[in-house]
Amino acid sequence: MSTKTDKIDRLAELTAAKRTDQGHGESLWREAFKRLRRSPMAIAGTIVVGIFIVIAIVGPYIAPFDPVSQTWGDEVFPNKNTFVGPRAENWLGLDHLGRDQFSRMVIGARQSLMVGVVATLLGFAFGALLGGIAGAAAGLGKRWGRRLDTVLMRFTDMMLAIPALLLAVSVAALMGQSLATVMIAVGVAQVPIFARLLRGSMLSQAHSDYVLAAKATGIKRRRIVLAHILPNSMGPVLVQATLTLATAIIDAAALSYLGLGSPDQSTPEWGTMLADAQRFLSGAPQLAIYPAVAIIITALGFTLLGEAMRESLDPKLRK
Repeated sequence: MSTKTDKIDRLAELTAAKRTDQGHGESLWREAFKRLRRSPMAIAGTIVVGIFIVIAIVGPYIAPFDPVSQTWGDEVFPNKNTFVGPRAENWLGLDHLGRDQFSRMVIGARQSLMVGVVATLLGFAFGALLGGIAGAAAGLGKRWGRRLDTVLMRFTDMMLAIPALLLAVSVAALMGQSLATVMIAVGVAQVPIFARLLRGSMLSQAHSDYVLAAKATGIKRRRIVLAHILPNSMGPVLVQATLTLATAIIDAAALSYLGLGSPDQSTPEWGTMLADAQRFLSGAPQLAIYPAVAIIITALGFTLLGEAMRESLDPKLRK
């Protein structure tokens, strides 16, 4: 009887605190957005990511040449593998087949963005599904729920035991060479990360005060898990998705570099361009420098933005 009375008193305290917060405080997401606007790291990351997205969207309209056509004639350059450096009509020069490097870099941004976004969405969707089921099963407190959570987490641990890039290479090798294979392979490698993160976040939320208040009011545990714990656990997962996007772009470039990407080598993609350039590092290192720098800067932009989001959502840093 005393325990029930204590819960009711606790619920009254939480209700009063909520009213105070509504009158004078701000929500976590609104305060996080304000912190992001004042963060130099978030501003730098947003600028880099914004430029990358704009180039990927308008790339076909600003590319001066067809990225797969040769812009020279045999009467001008009789020898293939003749490297032309930057000039007025070709800002980044020509590659070994006479294709405009600037046009290929611009069009390649769209391919890299598409691969990174689709791979991250696949990993996020299946990882959140796996982690959500495990977290919900554990949160229900039933014996079958704990068993299901154990089975799912042991499967996740098996995937985590394999390095992400090695797992992606294995999946890509089994499925065959294609751009879709790269997306699926990179996405599969990210599934255990999202699953573990969401499940852990849900278990930590299960001991929060608002969950205790909901239980005191007689709300069913299933509704508490699905309507309260799960939505409040998505913040760290969304931040991880931003950080994973940078990793996905790097992993996709690595798979293309290893020859597991698109079978059409003429399609401009930064990883494929980097793989083609390794034969000419001594004579034309710029062919490898351009895509490598683009990959590094893009990954850095997403990393800065993700780290800024993580810090802005950290309750320890809230005033």
